[in-house]
Amino acid sequence: MKTRQIRLLVIAGVLTLAAAIAVSQTVKRAHMHGGGMFGEHQLQFFTDYLDLTDTQQAQAKEILAKEKPTIQPLVQQMKDSRRQLHQLEMSGTFDEGKVRNLAAQQAQTMTELTVQKARIHSELIQILTPDQKSKLNKFMERHEQRFMRHAAPEPPPSE
Repeated sequence: MKTRQIRLLVIAGVLTLAAAIAVSQTVKRAHMHGGGMFGEHQLQFFTDYLDLTDTQQAQAKEILAKEKPTIQPLVQQMKDSRRQLHQLEMSGTFDEGKVRNLAAQQAQTMTELTVQKARIHSELIQILTPDQKSKLNKFMERHEQRFMRHAAPEPPPSE
């Protein structure tokens, strides 16, 4: 049961990453490998890997374009909140009340992002054929296995 939940979380995470990057390409960030190139690469990878048809690609673009006006302000809110939190951390004085307020705002925004991204993922999954869904599941299982190998705690050194 736990493995299934982790697999679903990993699948959701990868799809969330792809959708978030695609939807928020206007928000350029230095750590996205050249201002968005990673997102384009990620989307192209899934297009190639799943062998999406032109129709499927158009449907995916339509879904992402439709959801962009909802996602973009949420992404901007998270960016602004992170910036404010960083400024508080760098100010030299700790104001727990302000930090808690920002954390609560981030939690609320993250909840909304999670709901919106789940909606997008559901719509994107619906355009896949059964074979593409199977291929995606196998890919995600392999990805989960690699993740678990790297995330597993190292055994304590023997004496």
